[in-house]
Amino acid sequence: MPTPTGKSTRAERQAQPLAREVAEQIAADKGVCIRPVSLRRTDITTGRTEIVDVPCSSTLESRCPSCAKRKRSIRRSQCEEGWHLDEEPTVTPNDPSEVQRAWVERRAMVTAERDRLADEGGADADEVAALDQAIADLDAEIADSGMRGSVSRGASSATSRRVRSTKRRPDAPDLPKRQMAKTTVGRAYEDPATGRTFRPSLFLTLTCDTYGRVKSDGTPVAPSTYDYRRAARDALHFSKLVDRFVQNLRRVAGFDVQYFATVEPQRRLAPHLHMATRGTIPRAELRQIAAATYHQVWWPNADEAVYAGENLPVFDEATGNYLDPVTGEVLPTWEQALDALDADPDAEPMHVVRFGPQVDAKGVVAGTEDADRCVRYLAKYLTKDIAECHAVETDAQQRHVERLVEALRFEPCSPRCANWLRYGIQPDGAKAGMVPGFCRNKAHRREHLGYAGRRVLVSRKWSGKTVADHKADRLRWVLDALGVDPDADPDESAPALDSVSSGNHAWELARPTDPDVPPREHRLLRAVGEALKRRAQLDAARQHRSDELSATAERAA
Repeated sequence: MPTPTGKSTRAERQAQPLAREVAEQIAADKGVCIRPVSLRRTDITTGRTEIVDVPCSSTLESRCPSCAKRKRSIRRSQCEEGWHLDEEPTVTPNDPSEVQRAWVERRAMVTAERDRLADEGGADADEVAALDQAIADLDAEIADSGMRGSVSRGASSATSRRVRSTKRRPDAPDLPKRQMAKTTVGRAYEDPATGRTFRPSLFLTLTCDTYGRVKSDGTPVAPSTYDYRRAARDALHFSKLVDRFVQNLRRVAGFDVQYFATVEPQRRLAPHLHMATRGTIPRAELRQIAAATYHQVWWPNADEAVYAGENLPVFDEATGNYLDPVTGEVLPTWEQALDALDADPDAEPMHVVRFGPQVDAKGVVAGTEDADRCVRYLAKYLTKDIAECHAVETDAQQRHVERLVEALRFEPCSPRCANWLRYGIQPDGAKAGMVPGFCRNKAHRREHLGYAGRRVLVSRKWSGKTVADHKADRLRWVLDALGVDPDADPDESAPALDSVSSGNHAWELARPTDPDVPPREHRLLRAVGEALKRRAQLDAARQHRSDELSATAERAA
């Protein structure tokens, strides 16, 4: 209420909504990106420039609700479309163009000449280097021409890949192996009463092993005995364990099982897997596969710290190596440490990741409410960080998170992790400035809780489409509703359909401080207005089409 002087109080002014936040809220409600990226588009012919805002494409709701919702919707469509297919999703490659054939032929000629000089011996090093550069340039041209893969896979590899025996561990049960069938579609069943044929699929949940007893809120009963080190290492290598499970699943099933899976944390903060698979497998075999699946991490031992506190290895600029701070001895490189591990006949893996005993699997039939519920569950946490999936509400939960993050701090996450210096080994590709405990890999960040892999795992033949293909399907539907032909003459089509890679324009990133970039609030309001206009056009087009169909039906009657 006004003061005796007629002015409002400070508390009342603070209670008023902030205009910028209202603009962001309206933008989010209308499906507009609230963190648009500004690009400067320059017409090469006329030199005219304009600022074009593109969505940030964030997958996190905490950063951009509109983009995250759009991404989740596309993933849901992808999951629904591929789960219950009854035909093989075939993708037929296009025939190579004359330009593509010419590039490959040119690559073959240069390769033959290079190999001839190398086989003869005594060839001029400069000439061989020039041919190597020509081959690299041709490979780039081949990729730019629109071809997938490489014509010389592995030929340029300077180092051989390390391989280990595939013999199973003695403590892991053996698995049955069936002859593989070239199909991705599961078995069909017929209802004898109705004669209806249906193909059930599976919804599967796998969890990590136990690290100690936990309460209902996910916190350990006895934090002092809870195995945080094993929990951290399991999270770091969980993605490899999932890969092993898929391999074993296909070998036992006897066909190319396709899957759509998401990785989420449990309340105890351990990652677990929800997987939708096309086709069914007996539950007894699923439990057997999960029990027999493991992943061995063949890295040097990292149980006892060699250097800690202020006593850390120092970097020698002259040699590019890390040295012992007292003796000046060069630390073993990553390759040397692996060589020593290979030479030890009694060597053991640094860590072995396994699934826990709980395996939850249920059959799902297409078109049922249960199938829709499973799809919604798969997409439930896709717009949240790993750490955001379960809110931290108590001090015990906060301390549990802090202990896990502290355990992750000094765990090596990859061969290039700076934490290897703590254990007396130079990381792969060591460089100056590396400090144990300060690795910049996202696995060490609090919001990831050790899991640095992909949150959504989709097999290649799930729906026969990529995320970009599903986006194109949506755009095609909108254009069809508006009556716009995307293949029309570019001079007659809408400017919005111009490709970003068009040769008529040059694109560059525009900075928010550039004089030709409007303020963010202004760009948000403009985007909301354009979104409302597009929605009105789409609704009008759909209404017009509905009226036409009704009129046609009346005339036919």
